[in-house]
Amino acid sequence: MELRPLRALVEVVRQGGFSQAARAVYATQPTVSKAIRQLEDELGMVLLDRQAQPPKLTQAGEIVYRRAVSMLAERDDLRAELDDLRGLKRGTLRLGLPPLGSASLFAPMFARFRSRYPAIEISLVERGSRRLEEMVMAGELELAASLTPVPADCEWQPVAREPLLALLSPDHEHARAKRVSLRDLQDSPFILFESGFALNQILDQACLRAGFTPSTVARSGQIDFIIALVAAGLGVAFLPRMEVTARRRAGVRCVPLEDEGTDWEIGLIWRRGSHLSPAAQAWLQLTRQARPQAA
Repeated sequence: MELRPLRALVEVVRQGGFSQAARAVYATQPTVSKAIRQLEDELGMVLLDRQAQPPKLTQAGEIVYRRAVSMLAERDDLRAELDDLRGLKRGTLRLGLPPLGSASLFAPMFARFRSRYPAIEISLVERGSRRLEEMVMAGELELAASLTPVPADCEWQPVAREPLLALLSPDHEHARAKRVSLRDLQDSPFILFESGFALNQILDQACLRAGFTPSTVARSGQIDFIIALVAAGLGVAFLPRMEVTARRRAGVRCVPLEDEGTDWEIGLIWRRGSHLSPAAQAWLQLTRQARPQAA
């Protein structure tokens, strides 16, 4: 069985259609359609429901898709091991970073990495931590930054640990407190990040331990917009200390959370047992040098 038809199937599912998949694999739409049809003929089963928009996997297609993702990831590992022969004179680092914390933690590392290894291209993906974990497990990314706890199928290296601060409007009843608990804030509407941000899970579990389910008034993927909503009096939000320090704003009070298990701990993850390219190993080493206390 050739890998090219499997790649075509995977891209049709990921991209949401044959035309989009054709662009992703640098082929024509008829070529992609023919490749999948030949794969179905070889296996003797229909893999895609072409009447659905976008095309949907059949039960057989789900099995083949899952295996295809694994096989393509193994192929990438093989290529990565062969690239070791070239050292760090060429190559690509496939890296995923979440919006939260990246500017403070990783932007300085980009400049250092580029200075040391100018021939290495960094292919950067910016998503929420949970989506980045999925991409690491699928072999689409070598390394990604994610919050603890990390998936059992991943290895990881710590980068930073920060307490969470509650962001309150100046007229909030707890705005002048030295510390505040989630239970103190249970009657206030919460402003949270979009789904896919691991910080939401930390807060949800902490609220559950405190005996309540928070009321969510808004969600956003933009840190500055969330802070602006707090300043406007819409509700309360939560950010790691480093993000608050980098974004001091009038009209917002920042109070440390006293609840246990709410620390924001971020690390770099990779698929357990996978081969890390020299570029990925160099990035991990640079992280350890830049933040030796975390490592």
